[in-house]
Amino acid sequence: MEDNYGQIRVLHVLGGLGVGGAECRIMDLYRNMNRDRVQFDFLVHYSPDKTGKKSPTSDELMAVREPDYFDNTVYSLGGRIFCLPKFVGTNLLDYKAAIKKFFNEHRDEWKVVQGHMTSTAAIYLPIAKKAGIPILVAHARSAGVDKGVKGVATNFLRTPLRKEGITDYNFACSKEAGIAVFGNTLMEKGKVKIIPNAIDLKNFAYDEEKRNKIRKELGVSNAVVIGHVGSFRYAKNHEFLLQVFFGICKMLENDADNKYCMLHGIRMKLLMLGTGPLMDDMKKLADRLGIYDKCIFAGNKSNAADYYQAMDYFCFPSRYEGLPGSVIEAQAAGLQCVVSDFVTPEVDVTELVTMMSINDDPKKWSKKILDDLILDDNDSDDEADAGYESLVATGNSAGGCSLGDREGTSDYILNKLRDAGFDVKLQAKQMAYFYERGNF
Repeated sequence: MEDNYGQIRVLHVLGGLGVGGAECRIMDLYRNMNRDRVQFDFLVHYSPDKTGKKSPTSDELMAVREPDYFDNTVYSLGGRIFCLPKFVGTNLLDYKAAIKKFFNEHRDEWKVVQGHMTSTAAIYLPIAKKAGIPILVAHARSAGVDKGVKGVATNFLRTPLRKEGITDYNFACSKEAGIAVFGNTLMEKGKVKIIPNAIDLKNFAYDEEKRNKIRKELGVSNAVVIGHVGSFRYAKNHEFLLQVFFGICKMLENDADNKYCMLHGIRMKLLMLGTGPLMDDMKKLADRLGIYDKCIFAGNKSNAADYYQAMDYFCFPSRYEGLPGSVIEAQAAGLQCVVSDFVTPEVDVTELVTMMSINDDPKKWSKKILDDLILDDNDSDDEADAGYESLVATGNSAGGCSLGDREGTSDYILNKLRDAGFDVKLQAKQMAYFYERGNF
């Protein structure tokens, strides 16, 4: 006989509901959850300035808050959105007052509060516990912090999370993220559960029809497209990405030995999905490098999965990550990937991934990508290269811009990702079990 728990409500605490890695992964989980049994609500943050109050209520903040990317998704799935004043360091007392007010006004509504915003989790989770929330979770989704004062402050605010008793459960998307937020001691004691950033694998499986459609829309039907997906922030290292693409273009222009003759006459394009505070700076850098006309700053896309199909290669030179879902998505789409070795190795699931150092000259990355595009293994007997070459079709044609047999290897790649725990449908069942029972 099936257990009857009724509908459980879970409150997820985030900075906002924009197109970030954590937000995308939570929405994937949400869409695949049995919402008759488990329903999600969201507590986000927004500047209180427009309210004229230092410690406004959630209703007052929601009245002035600008709608975010995933708002409509939440409402369509039956969730609710609440708001706290943005924490800026100097408003600690006002922030605490707003949190106390919020949980006192919403007693007994949630069984679980899951804090993905770990910078202030040590502030809001204890207050939630005093208000009677049965289960508190801190969820680490990043293995690093921004440079400067902001990074120092984030590490300081996370310090209490390295001790037992602040939370009931600690989750992390990777071992590196767990150590970064909760410390080695809790990791070694087994007090941190690793939950990979799972995706809807089938949604990213290679699709020739979608590929042709997006490439036509972008005007790149006869081009080789290097792709990247990520917000324009310090961690993503877009300046390195642009230098790599610049190197690719220069190597092809100065290819006196005709090493890359298969690519001569074929346009090269860099397709970047995402927005963020550094986007304008990167546009200016692309212009200074003389490659702006070859770059596509596509912004955020609701059908991002289709854009992976349009790419021929994926480049991801991040300075730090928790566990980047975009690298998993790229593999699911059958794209060969070159990825920074500062990124957690858990993303290295299939033969499609090569890890390289961002301390290397960007030209080394450029050469690697070009060699892969022409399937040139003369300079390397690397095991990963050999593994990839065993996947691609012997009749590969770069001229047709269909590099590797992505369709033929799709089932193999998806099964490897599924076996590694990256299937959101399976994870939704596992998490529903946890939300209902309070254990795994």
